[in-house]
Amino acid sequence: MSVKQLLDLTGKVALITGGSRGLGLQMAEALGEMGAKVALTARKQHELDEAEKHLKDQGIEVMTLAADMSDLEGIPAVVDKIAEGLGEIDILVNNAGATWGAPAEDYPAEGWMKVMNLNVNAVFFLTQTVAKKCFIPRKTGKVINIASIAGLSGNPEAMKTIAYNTSKGAVVNFTRALAAEWGHHNINVNALCPGFFPSKMSQGLLDAQGDTMLERIPLNRFGGDEDLKGAAVLLASEAGRHITGQCLAVDGGTLVS
Repeated sequence: MSVKQLLDLTGKVALITGGSRGLGLQMAEALGEMGAKVALTARKQHELDEAEKHLKDQGIEVMTLAADMSDLEGIPAVVDKIAEGLGEIDILVNNAGATWGAPAEDYPAEGWMKVMNLNVNAVFFLTQTVAKKCFIPRKTGKVINIASIAGLSGNPEAMKTIAYNTSKGAVVNFTRALAAEWGHHNINVNALCPGFFPSKMSQGLLDAQGDTMLERIPLNRFGGDEDLKGAAVLLASEAGRHITGQCLAVDGGTLVS
């Protein structure tokens, strides 16, 4: 099989949570360009509408569904609707996430629960549902969890995001544990750990500390609009079929500096 064939996703169905903008939309572009049919979820319908038009203008078959993934009881209906609309899911990208900034000693229970529910609980229960309905019966499936370098290390003192770091650390080990448990089903489970990418979630931090943060990045730049695409396609395709349980930092070298 040629490398082009290994990377080809024609006919595959990819579900990307939090896919209406930012990193989620970037990965949707990449998977769609390689032939996948793309389903996006997000909370805001108008952002989904914009994303749908953007992808359709690129010739990508897309379905959108407004849904709050932290509503755990609604997850089965989301999976059923996508399967009915596009076909059974082949690729799951757990990208939806939240953060909340506060000093650890004063961190509010509301913030902790919000972050953990979306970043950890929703990831598990959505993955479980997709696997039971689509992956395990067919003995095939690709799971890509979007963790963060914040789940692999601490943060500078000024970044008071204890719940976010903890949740992304949980996603890292969730990835490893699930890969070990589901390998016999021929399900690949991996994680991408982005570094600093300008986004709606990170913009305030970058505005306040961007210059200092840039000094910590050996490649001397933040992540851009193309920088997750190749890694996402690799892990979603047959080119990555012998890769599982891995957590790939896409961070310009931040962790090694």
